[in-house]
Amino acid sequence: MLLSLTGLNLVVPRIIRSVIDDGLTGGEVGYLVSSAFLLLGLGLGSAILNLGNRYLSEWIAVRVGYDLRNRMYNHIQRLPFTYHDHVQSGQLISRCIEDVRSIERFAGGSVADLVRFVILTLGILWIMLTDNTFLAIIALLPMIPLIMMTTNFGTKIGSLFFAVDQAIGEVSNRLQENVVGVQVVRAFAREKYETDRFGVANKKVFSTWVRVIDEWSKIMPTTNWLTALSIILILWFGGQMVMEGTLTVGAIVAFNAYILMMAEPAQQLTGLVNAGGEAAAGAQRVFEVLDTHPAIHSPKDAKMLDVLRGGVEFRDVALKYKDETTASLSGINLKVEPNRIVALIGPTGSGKTSFVNLIPRFYDVTEGGVFVDGQDVRNVDLVSLRRQIGIVLQTSLLFSDTIKGNIAYGRPDATMEEVVAAAKAAQAHEFIEGFPNGYNTIVGERGVTLSGGQRQRVAIARALLMNPRILILDDSTSSVDTQTEKLIQAALDNLMEGRTTFVIAHRLSTVRRADMILVMDKGQIVERGTHNELLKAGGLYKEIHDLQLVDHAEFTEEMKLQPYEKTNPDEAAHALS
Repeated sequence: MLLSLTGLNLVVPRIIRSVIDDGLTGGEVGYLVSSAFLLLGLGLGSAILNLGNRYLSEWIAVRVGYDLRNRMYNHIQRLPFTYHDHVQSGQLISRCIEDVRSIERFAGGSVADLVRFVILTLGILWIMLTDNTFLAIIALLPMIPLIMMTTNFGTKIGSLFFAVDQAIGEVSNRLQENVVGVQVVRAFAREKYETDRFGVANKKVFSTWVRVIDEWSKIMPTTNWLTALSIILILWFGGQMVMEGTLTVGAIVAFNAYILMMAEPAQQLTGLVNAGGEAAAGAQRVFEVLDTHPAIHSPKDAKMLDVLRGGVEFRDVALKYKDETTASLSGINLKVEPNRIVALIGPTGSGKTSFVNLIPRFYDVTEGGVFVDGQDVRNVDLVSLRRQIGIVLQTSLLFSDTIKGNIAYGRPDATMEEVVAAAKAAQAHEFIEGFPNGYNTIVGERGVTLSGGQRQRVAIARALLMNPRILILDDSTSSVDTQTEKLIQAALDNLMEGRTTFVIAHRLSTVRRADMILVMDKGQIVERGTHNELLKAGGLYKEIHDLQLVDHAEFTEEMKLQPYEKTNPDEAAHALS
């Protein structure tokens, strides 16, 4: 369509030339009438072709955006946790939306206009050089500096738009952080601070855009001036040739028509380069993500796991995160038989969460290997592995969906009876039934409409519905009160039967009945054994036990015996300072 449309446009000046030189000069009225109908037909054909060309160009643009966004989202799902640990979520959102949109805009009208400009320019050059080489060279002389300026503009604009995209990404990140942390901001009355911080990021977007506009404003007037200069040169030299009788009036009118025809796309050329620079910058940021190969993925010859028995083994395992100088785990050797309960306890930062994250292969070991039922987790299909591992994270994240949808997230095909059974086991059924819409209640973004304990119980139900062979509870009762904890613990005791369970907890009451307790410190297992064995050993476990139970008992007794004394607020403030 574009080729046909350009061809029709190139024919029009030739017809006008023929009308002037043959129709008007010869006084042939019939020729003028036939030429008028011909031009009318060409105009109708051009309109139809232009409509089809524009529609298809924009369709392609929207499709490019659709495909890129899908590809980006798909790819982000497969990127490892190590990537997400170092990338701001706001920047990722900006790349998926703003940068894809800039590519989309260029892929539509800009590409079509650029191709049209190239074809039109080549066609006009051929026609003009064929008709009158001397006049063509004179008319095209101003186009040389135009091409040079446009090329120079194109080299600058890409880096400028990359800076714009980075700045927009920072604004997106500031916005995302503020929306997620709105309660903290309000609690500490930091609205002005956050507003100022957003203003700084927003001002950077403004200043980078001003630099783009500055470059744009320099080249646009020059383009118009050089086009006008071409017309003046044609009229000056062409007019003299007409007076000398070496050129017809129709020819000079046709020459002017061709220059004017080329002038519009020539003036748009800087805009096309501008759009191309924006798209190139967006593409650079988009493909930085797409070209990041997932470090953790199923190998080509991955083995599909059957139903696991639940055996887990760590062999000389070490883990060192990216950009960290010291290893988070080192020298880990452990063999857990199926259907055992293993509790992990230790100071904050001792490596407990890193330990359990290796089982579903959220991270890859730096040294050694992790095995389930004798199979190295790096050699098995990830989906078949993770579908048999139930996880309740320390921070319970729910999606903007119904309670039923959140519980059935890992098993969308689960029946209502199975969902209710899982909720009852997690002690969640009673409070769910208390909502007007029951299991069809929308929980809101991140589950904010539920209390911390309610979110945790829904998360436990979600894990239990998977009926996993390996269960990981990462401090899963930390957000519930003592009474709810006892209810959940009673349910978990029944559900732990027949599966291998790893429990991370800071409360000793949740780990006493474990078959094995691992005491971790500085990324190593420093003690292992049952509750009674570790108390007799008198090591770190006994210290933690004494701090949590003995000191707590003494503190409670003191509170009963001593009267409550009011504290002077000024003295308290002085002590804190």
